[in-house]
Formats: sequence, C-alpha cells, structure tokens
Amino acid sequence: MSTFSFSAERFSGLNPGRSNTFTINCSGFHRHGVDPAVFQTIFNQKDFRPVINYSIPTQVNISFTLSAILDVIWTNPFISWDPEKCGAISKLTVTTENLWLPDIFIVESMDVDQTPEGLSAYVTNDGHIVYNKPMRVTSICSLYIFYFPFDQQNCTLTFSSFLYTVENMLLGMEKEVWETADTSRDIVRTQGEWELLGINKATPKMSVGSSLFDQIMFYVAIRRRPSLYVINLLVPSSFLISIDALSFYLPAESENRAPFKITLLLGYNVFLLMMNKLLPASGTPLISVYFALCLSLMVVSLLETIFITYLLHMASTQPSPMPPWLYSLLFHCTSPGKCCPVALWNENTGPGLMSTHLPGLKEPGQLVGKELGSREAELNGGSGLTSTQLADLWVQFSHMMDTFLFRLYLIFLASSIITVIILWNT
Repeated sequence: MSTFSFSAERFSGLNPGRSNTFTINCSGFHRHGVDPAVFQTIFNQKDFRPVINYSIPTQVNISFTLSAILDVIWTNPFISWDPEKCGAISKLTVTTENLWLPDIFIVESMDVDQTPEGLSAYVTNDGHIVYNKPMRVTSICSLYIFYFPFDQQNCTLTFSSFLYTVENMLLGMEKEVWETADTSRDIVRTQGEWELLGINKATPKMSVGSSLFDQIMFYVAIRRRPSLYVINLLVPSSFLISIDALSFYLPAESENRAPFKITLLLGYNVFLLMMNKLLPASGTPLISVYFALCLSLMVVSLLETIFITYLLHMASTQPSPMPPWLYSLLFHCTSPGKCCPVALWNENTGPGLMSTHLPGLKEPGQLVGKELGSREAELNGGSGLTSTQLADLWVQFSHMMDTFLFRLYLIFLASSIITVIILWNT
C-alpha cells in the first residue's frame, strides 16, 4: 500500500525576501483518492494571507453576472503538486472553511450576506483558487422614475475590501467587461422586467483616513420593459378618457349625459385604486401626472355638463332677460358667414324638447334672420320678445356654449397627451 506524505520546507515566520517552495507529494492519489492530511499543514495557515513575501500584494481577480454569482480568483503559493505524479489530477474541490478567503464585498449592498454555508472552491495544481459565490444582493441604486415606465436607470456596483489595503491586495478583472455584459444580458433577457443595456467599469482608489483601498466600480445601465404597464395602465386609461370625450355627443337635453359621466368618473377612480400597486412607491412619475390630467378632464367635463344642463333648465322654466352684450355676441356668432358652432343645435334639438320643454320653439335660422327691433330696445321688455322666443335664445346659447367648451376640451386633451408623449420620447 502506498503512503502519502506532504513534503515542504518548514519556516518560522514569513519574512520579506524569504523564498520557500511548497510541493505536495501526492503519489497514490490516482489509486486511493486525496489524503486530507497531505493538505493539513496548508489548511492550518488559512488565517493568514497566503504569500511567501509579505511585501508583495495578493492579486485577486473578480467577475460577476447579474444573476448574483460572484467569481473570486486568487493564487495560494503554498499549494502546488505535479499532476504527472498524481494520476493526472490537476484540480480539486476544497471546502472554503479550509481556505483563506479575500473579504470582497459590495459597497452598495443593503442587506446581510446571504451566501449559503458549506460551499467549496476549486484548487488547481499551480495554486489557483476559484471560488464561485452565489449571493443575493439588495443594493442602493438612485432611481430617476420621472419617465416611468419608459425609464432608463444607471446603477453602480462597487467591489472592495474591508481589511486589506493596496499594499496587501489588488483587485483585477478575470474577464473583459464586454464578456460580463454579454453573459449577464443573456440571463437578464429571460427574467424580470429589466433589459440590460451595457456595463462599464472604473478602478478608482478609495481613501479612508490614511489607508488606501483598491476597488472596482461597475456602472450598469438598465432599461425597464414597459409592456406590462402599457397594457395595464395606459391602455385602460386611454379608453376611459376617450369614452368621456365621446359622451359629449349625447344630446345636451338628455338626462343620461350627466349620470354617464359620473359613472365614468367613479370607474376611473376605482381603476386608479386597483392599479396603484403597479406605480412606484416614491416620487412623482410622469404617468401619475398623466392620470391626474385625465381625472381633471373628467371632472371638468362633468362640470361643463352641469353648466349646460342648468342653462337648458333655466330656458325651459323661467328664462331670465338676456344681457345686451350676451345677445349681441349671440347675434354676431349666428350671423351668416360666421364660424361659430351652432350646427350642433340642429342635431341635438329633438322633437321631445320641442313639444315638452320648449313649446313653440322656432328654427335657429328663422330666429337669426328675424328683425329683433331697434338697438336701444330692452330685451324681454322694449324688444317685444315673448317668453318662448327668449327661451329659444337661451337654448341656442346653451348649445353654442356646449360645442365651444367641447372643442376647448378636445384641444386641451390633445395638447396634454402630445406633451406627455414628447416627454416620454426624450
């Protein structure tokens, strides 16, 4: 039976300039497996940084992916063996409890390290150690959510050491940045609501008092996938505000316009309450401004309907004398060749209003073309207008105002939506 032994030069202290060679005699590994006792002397040194000359810093290379896997690679000069004498074994797995581990941490991390216990690391015959550290990181990232859900964010991940300064440990990259970005992009593409745009790096030194620490900063650019929010937020909101605009085509004399608008307003409030959980918890994104505009327009639309309903009710019950300036404005707008909106009156005035509410109502053309007396005559007094004719004037004024306010509503709605879209595109 073969015996296994660990041969190394004993040393007292690790003095600068002393050169020691540690070679593991692993004959028999190919037949009987690895003998832990062979590595025990090295494992006993795990509390110290594994270097022969303490004036030389340990080079630690890192790589990571956004799937929360951190690769840490360094060299332990105390570990080496000849693969030809060890059954062509060039790599072993060793539990991390037996190894010195660099204290690499993420500066922006907010939670306690949740790395599972009992992990192992790969150790190669030339002393290279590769430690794959799966971890979940909740990091601090300043989000600018004004353009939500069409926003692009830039987050920073800074890798550094708590204990070792630049005299003891230097950080480097195991892979090129573009390789890390490509690997992370393939993973991020299949999960989550974010799309990875790119990763850049910088290597500034961090000064803490008189100590200088090495660090690597990664700038991660990500963009939100907006499809979820467009389908669940923008599309329903756009439908509701469009229906509210179309409700203006309901006859002003109809008793259904105001209740219909109230129902839409209540439905929009319920929609906002249900979808509130999809909005960012802090800040005021542009989409919230859009929702506030839509809600305000619905309220203004309801107030306009209440105003027109009041005018029609006044005309059908006891019409008050029309002020001279208002009569002059109405006469001016309804004169031939003027572009005032009186066509809607012809469409919306139905037989029900003619027979029930306003008996004897005349066609607007007849009313406009008729001589209404001298300029100095007083309305409903010296002009000789009957109550029916005065009611006709108020009805015509009500429909003119209804169409005018409807056009203002459309102009403000279109300009608001166009402004929001332009801001989102920028």
